[in-house]
Amino acid sequence: METSCKSKKELLLCTIGKIVREKRKELNKGILLLSYEYDIPNTSLAKLEKGERDVQITTLWKLAEALGMNFSQFVDELEKRLPKNFKLTDD
Repeated sequence: METSCKSKKELLLCTIGKIVREKRKELNKGILLLSYEYDIPNTSLAKLEKGERDVQITTLWKLAEALGMNFSQFVDELEKRLPKNFKLTDD
């Protein structure tokens, strides 16, 4: 990924992007086709996959469905891939 993923936010965005890219490829769909089918701008989708774009919850929900998952499955997958006890905030 092009983003360095050094901060917690960058790590989160990179992980989301990796999940989206992997699931999209499992469906054998290109960015253009997926973006067209689900009305998501292809440039936004490409940046999201690279971890360069923060995504709105509505877009993430739509993407999860487009990738054959419900939103909670997507979040479960995300939590599995992040470090144990991952938090965006510092205590």
